[in-house]
Amino acid sequence: MAFTPLHDRVVVRRVEGEEKTAGGLIIPDSAKEKPAEGEIVSVGAGLRDDDGDRIKLDVKAGDRVLFGKWSGTEVQIDGEELLIMKESDIMGIIG
Repeated sequence: MAFTPLHDRVVVRRVEGEEKTAGGLIIPDSAKEKPAEGEIVSVGAGLRDDDGDRIKLDVKAGDRVLFGKWSGTEVQIDGEELLIMKESDIMGIIG
């Protein structure tokens, strides 16, 4: 990828949700919500503390994460729709 996020920002690829409900009903595209789950594509180097040392991020490329519904900024990089967000917008890593 030709893009590297800075500081505590991460690049996330949305993971598409299920197309059926638990009862087996198919959900049309117009009724689907954007998923709040994604895969980390790349991470920044981290913020610096008062001494100038880097604070390492808790997530790494390849992690599956949950984030807020309206988190991040949608961008297109190499023809792919991705999200750029701060690490603090991520709610957790999926095991």
